[in-house]
Amino acid sequence: MPRIAYVNGRYLRYPNATLSIDDRGLQFGDSVYEVIAVRHDRFVELDDHLARLWRSLEALRMASPVSEPALRIVLREIKRRNHVQDGLLYLQITRGIAPRNHKFPDRTVRSTLIVTGAQRTSTDQLMALREGVTVVTLEDARWRHCDIKSTNLLPNVLAKQTAIDAGAREAWLVDEEGFITEGTSSTAWIVLENGHVVTRPLSTRILPGVTRLNLLAVLKQMQIECVERPFTVQEAEFAKEAFLTSANNPVTPVVTINGVVIGDGTPGQVTRLLQSAYQTGNGAS
Repeated sequence: MPRIAYVNGRYLRYPNATLSIDDRGLQFGDSVYEVIAVRHDRFVELDDHLARLWRSLEALRMASPVSEPALRIVLREIKRRNHVQDGLLYLQITRGIAPRNHKFPDRTVRSTLIVTGAQRTSTDQLMALREGVTVVTLEDARWRHCDIKSTNLLPNVLAKQTAIDAGAREAWLVDEEGFITEGTSSTAWIVLENGHVVTRPLSTRILPGVTRLNLLAVLKQMQIECVERPFTVQEAEFAKEAFLTSANNPVTPVVTINGVVIGDGTPGQVTRLLQSAYQTGNGAS
């Protein structure tokens, strides 16, 4: 079955879905994106993803080429045409096609919209949820507006590859004061001996994760104490439990950090409870 992509008003087979070399998403990473999970043929937390998308567009003074209702239609159509029952949709909006110049192009230049979708076929995520993953910590050398979900992702890509080369699944980035910020594509969490959950508070140093937002609500519903504060590498290494979250990896246990075994080296009790609670009430729509 051929995969179908949406590019600027047209539904195209993948080989025909191309962009101009002058697109600013390619030239500058001058774009924003969202990854939206689909489970059991339903979007997961779509409203929150679109709210973050519009916030990112506003922060970059970038216009969407379509309205939100029209975008929802495109998303549903890409899901349908690609038969995505359990998988991911990826959408990207760039500032459009213009001669390469650092300044913004004329306002008559229309933004580019790309939407793709694919059924999840790998068993890797299921193994990660069941068995846990490993992470390493690295200096957070990314730009200082990590709260915008921009496609300026080269530092993230390099950090991710460094983690993979070290035999880890993810890298948790560390600021100049020695506190963990977040992962290259995930939110970092630890669980203390008293059962309290800790994650870094929102600022320009971390992305306001949609999964993070909804897990905070789950924690409140379960009456599990959650403290939003910075935590150090050492505190993470000696935590009772640790886990990470993202749209593609909801509540994924972390079993080692920098080679240090977390807890007994298996997914912890609080992490398991949150996995179950989040998957039961994950806001699919």
